[in-house]
Amino acid sequence: MRLRDAFRSSFEALRANTLRSGLTLLGMVVGVFAVIASVTAVDVIDAYFQDSLQLLGSSTFTVSKDPVVNLGRNDTEPRPDLTYEQARRLADRVSMPVAPQEFFDIGRVRTRGRETDQGNIRVLGTNEHLLTNFSRRLRSGRSLTERDVRSARAVAVITPDIADDLFPAQSPLGKQIKIGRGAFEVVGVLRPKGNFLGQSFDARIFAPITHLFQVYGGSQRNMSMVSIRAPSMAEMQSAQSRVIGHMRVIRGVSPGEPNNFEVSTNQTMQASFRQFTSGLTLGGAGIGAIALLAAGVGIMNIMLVSVTERTKEIGTRKAVGAKKWHIMLQFLLEALVLCLVGGGLGVALGALAGNGTALYFDIGMSVPWGWAVGSLLVVSGIALVFGLYPAYKAASVDPIDSLRYE
Repeated sequence: MRLRDAFRSSFEALRANTLRSGLTLLGMVVGVFAVIASVTAVDVIDAYFQDSLQLLGSSTFTVSKDPVVNLGRNDTEPRPDLTYEQARRLADRVSMPVAPQEFFDIGRVRTRGRETDQGNIRVLGTNEHLLTNFSRRLRSGRSLTERDVRSARAVAVITPDIADDLFPAQSPLGKQIKIGRGAFEVVGVLRPKGNFLGQSFDARIFAPITHLFQVYGGSQRNMSMVSIRAPSMAEMQSAQSRVIGHMRVIRGVSPGEPNNFEVSTNQTMQASFRQFTSGLTLGGAGIGAIALLAAGVGIMNIMLVSVTERTKEIGTRKAVGAKKWHIMLQFLLEALVLCLVGGGLGVALGALAGNGTALYFDIGMSVPWGWAVGSLLVVSGIALVFGLYPAYKAASVDPIDSLRYE
């Protein structure tokens, strides 16, 4: 028997029992779908997360009360807040730009006769190191200055979304804007930064943190983060060591006790996020493995039923000269075809579902070719393993008894 004829015969046998073949196929589809959908979604988010982390700048690191990417830190005691006063003391101790950042308000921004379409504009307090420490660039105007911070001036640097909404045909520089209790004079407009997982970096107002303390109060509140810019990438490690030493003194950490704050870089956040996504990938692969195992058992049962139903057919083929290995090949190919069709459907549906994440968050798509090929190889192995016994049983049928079988 030629291989092409064997494949054609396998398809015909499966098509003759469409409902049974479809139900058997379903388990294989679910198993491969679970693996590919989870891996694709993780790949999409992970790739975008790595790109978006560049917003910190290559030689910038942060100090915060808790991890920037928190994957379940369980301290026995709560950590003390990271205050603006601590950030100022750190700036006095190190010869590097230190920029606090804290969130104060959210809402719509208004000016005379106009209001932003977005209602999630964030008001953030920082200092004169806005551009260098947060990897931002100016489109027009100027950034915050040391004098703005020292004098607590009611000025702001805005992002493009706000400028385009409120001042579509004119310059926003020198104009007054309002949000919540805050009123500011626009002194600068930043260039676009993009968004991450639906959160726009181009819908923000940056104002002197000292002025925002006067408007909103809470000068002892916890800072979202304090950014420090090292002189160069080569000095990152030594800069972090110096900052950690100073912060331990400032926050009163006794010798031998662990830090009650976090120091994060692009690399540490990437590592933390990869740990999280690896867990998701393994979870999806585990669910898929269980489903594939169940599907393999189902294939064996279906093939055994098929052997019983086709006993007379097997006898007839043996009577006209079919050898034992011809029969085994026929049934193994049927199991292989069934698994590959199910695996192919699972790969296609899983890739579509996983890239639904990319469509939802408007980010780049991904196709995990390695996992797709690996899944098809796994289902092929399942076909051979679980189809071998039914194929052997079919090949062992006695032709005389099978021709008398009713």
